[in-house]
Amino acid sequence: METVFSGIQPSGGFHIGNWLGAVQNWVKLQDDYRCIFCIVDLHALTQHYEPAEMSERVITLTSELLACGIDPARSILFVQSHVPEHTELAWILATVTPHGDLSRMTQFKDKSERAPDNINAGLLTYPVLMAADILLYKATRVPVGDDQVQHLELAREITRKFNARFGETFPEPQPLFTKATRILGLDGKTKMSKSVGNSLLIADPPEVIRKKIGNAFTDPTRVRKVDPGHPESCYVCGLQGYFASPEETARLHEGCRSATAGCVDSKRALAENMINALAPLREKAAEWKAHPDKIRQVLGDGAQTARVIAADTMARVRERLGLLAP
Repeated sequence: METVFSGIQPSGGFHIGNWLGAVQNWVKLQDDYRCIFCIVDLHALTQHYEPAEMSERVITLTSELLACGIDPARSILFVQSHVPEHTELAWILATVTPHGDLSRMTQFKDKSERAPDNINAGLLTYPVLMAADILLYKATRVPVGDDQVQHLELAREITRKFNARFGETFPEPQPLFTKATRILGLDGKTKMSKSVGNSLLIADPPEVIRKKIGNAFTDPTRVRKVDPGHPESCYVCGLQGYFASPEETARLHEGCRSATAGCVDSKRALAENMINALAPLREKAAEWKAHPDKIRQVLGDGAQTARVIAADTMARVRERLGLLAP
């Protein structure tokens, strides 16, 4: 089986964009690939955060991943900082990565603009650590969305440069374009993000879901209920297909087009369908979170397995580099 690697930052619980766009695909990939899923807490250090909250964020995220179907018996799930070889390999790869390539990364530019008071070196070298995450396990496939293609291309270039300089060591990772979904935020304009404040979390209780969907962006051309709508350009109508049956979605869209139903009707239907769809995930996550010792056991077992693979890789890398063996 080919090896798949993917990581997710521990910003606490994840939102429906993470669930629909990534985690649902991760669950399916477990059937056909050797999957390695990493909670990349070291990547998260590049952003402002409260140190006292980090451990709890990791526990919360893990509980939700397990609730959604990530199975420790079929995949490796662990925390990045529990395997120190990630940072060791990142430093080594940094020595073959051109500075110019890093400074041209779109995400570096975007994050620098959004937080000009926090343009740290970690933001610049973020893609190098990402490349180390992938290459440490010699992953051949990486699930990517539109916003991650540039980083993976750089990881592939770093692989080629290292292999050319020190000999064939790493396979060149290939993108895995699964049927991913890019979910915009509730404002209907930008990517869903908790930091932007336009997200809906899978852990949100029913009353919060109703309130958030009630304020969500709809068809801007529809001013009154009697005006015919355009469901293909309506944010709320676009989400309905993920939470309602095809028959109900078609009925709701027709009500929009014919003006027999208003935007408020569409929002109410979407909110209730979301509540029903997310309820089992919230319950399972709560069950896991009530037993943090079990979560730590899962992450500990995953890290132990990951460290065996990482140690083997780094032994080979040090040999290639000509470093004196300890």
